[in-house]
Amino acid sequence: MKDILIATNNQGKIKEFLVILNSLDVRLLTLKEVGLILDVEENGDSYEKNAIIKATAAARLSRLVSIADDSGLEVDALGGAPGIYSARYAGTSATDKDRRMKMIEEIKSHQAPYPARFRCSIAIVTPDQTIKTFTGTCEGQIILEERGEHGFGYDPIFFLPEHSCTMAELSPEIKNQISHRARAISLAFDYIKSLIQK
Repeated sequence: MKDILIATNNQGKIKEFLVILNSLDVRLLTLKEVGLILDVEENGDSYEKNAIIKATAAARLSRLVSIADDSGLEVDALGGAPGIYSARYAGTSATDKDRRMKMIEEIKSHQAPYPARFRCSIAIVTPDQTIKTFTGTCEGQIILEERGEHGFGYDPIFFLPEHSCTMAELSPEIKNQISHRARAISLAFDYIKSLIQK
């Protein structure tokens, strides 16, 4: 069975990767399981470049096929912000709740509705440094109150009109079919399959 490293310390992301890729005949490992501390500067100017930075470092250090992602929330009323700065939107030590509160505060002076999208780029890097990237998006709207107990990050204020609920109100099963990360991983699925068959 082939080993693939999920190059993130974010427990929410790890959980989603494990669920979405569970049908593959592959052993998915975390940084902790391989004894790696990955502390790289995400200084790319796009999701794709940041994902490549993380996956490349992980593949080089572990000698394993490595998957990393970078994702963010793009709000039209804020000119596409916070974008690649979504995780640092309210400062480096801010909590998810802090970031949501800052978003609500900034956006409420604009006129509703507040179209937005989650965007996720996944980079898959092999030990010989072959790089492939895949990007998925999920369209929705920002709302001014938190709803739902599932998910993480901005999920409680990201409303999905076609489901009449926020991302945090969706069951994990549905979220893992329609989220930006799920869509990016589904685009990568055949490529990952080809790697584990080599």
